[in-house]
Amino acid sequence: MPTDDAIQERRSEYDVTNTVNVSSPVAVRDEVTNLLGRLYPRDSLDPIWLAFHDFERLFSGHDADYHGVDTAYHDIQHSLDMTLALARLVSGYEQSVEASDRLGAERATLAVVASLFHDAGYLRHRSLDKGKINGAEFTLRHVTRSAQFLAEYLPKVGLERWCDVAQQIVHFTGYEVSLERLELDNPRDSAVGHLLGTADLMAQMADRCYLEKCRDRLFPEFVLGGIAIEEHGESECTIQYGSGRDLLVKTLDFYQNSARERLDHTFGGAYRYIEVLYRGSNPYVVFIQKNMTYLSDLIAKGNWDQLRRKPECFTAQADAQTHITRLAIQRIKQLARQRKIRLRGGGGEAPLPATT
Repeated sequence: MPTDDAIQERRSEYDVTNTVNVSSPVAVRDEVTNLLGRLYPRDSLDPIWLAFHDFERLFSGHDADYHGVDTAYHDIQHSLDMTLALARLVSGYEQSVEASDRLGAERATLAVVASLFHDAGYLRHRSLDKGKINGAEFTLRHVTRSAQFLAEYLPKVGLERWCDVAQQIVHFTGYEVSLERLELDNPRDSAVGHLLGTADLMAQMADRCYLEKCRDRLFPEFVLGGIAIEEHGESECTIQYGSGRDLLVKTLDFYQNSARERLDHTFGGAYRYIEVLYRGSNPYVVFIQKNMTYLSDLIAKGNWDQLRRKPECFTAQADAQTHITRLAIQRIKQLARQRKIRLRGGGGEAPLPATT
């Protein structure tokens, strides 16, 4: 359980325990393999080692087929932070359930690999995605693209028999497919999906700079992805998020009415498996609650200038945050020139959305 001092001292590029640098593939790989190595001392973790090597090469822009990651919010650190949280959840799960319900080494390995590449759908293919200027343009279908990537990738690390399962469980990290439509015959595969979805939500919402990242990075991604401003035909738009600040205000409602529903009910309270590792406490929940309490106070008092952190962005593109913000501004101006932007059902005109 982090103390108040530990919360204040936590470094922006480190996990909730302030012990693992989640911007470093090597640091996260070592911690993940240590966790799983203790669970499965007689099993090979070679696919995980290979997957971390390929992840770093792919997301850093050193792959012949893909551009590196250029989404400022869904960057390298996010995927690594989630993968560390996933491995901890797996560890807690395996120590908590009956022997017949345990995942086993191969299914746990699949969970780690799926976690590493759960956002591979944001990557632009060098030949197939020509004309796309940023991975955020795939926001509304990035999970489906990640599923397709995993189906092609898993045979390369000896996990080909898991392709069908992987294409389904990765959807627990998104909203593109109703989870009730997924056909998972083995309850342990569903359990992996719950752990994946839980890790994705927990890691990002417990990030030390979550609020700044939502305002300064997620909002531009939402603009480019067609979420902040929804287009309806040729003459109308609906503004869902008018600015980064507006997104933050609505993030509190997202947490209270969507994220908590998923964590507590849809995913069966899987976040509690973390408590096995921390003597009954959950450092992720501690930091999520800290972030939401601080956000609630900001909304009530309007002290938005207190969000001053400027965390490093870990992408293949230099100054990715500035670049994606510029692209978002251009997109907003383009929409303003092309059509009348208004709130559907709101009865009034909406101002040109700001970027901060």
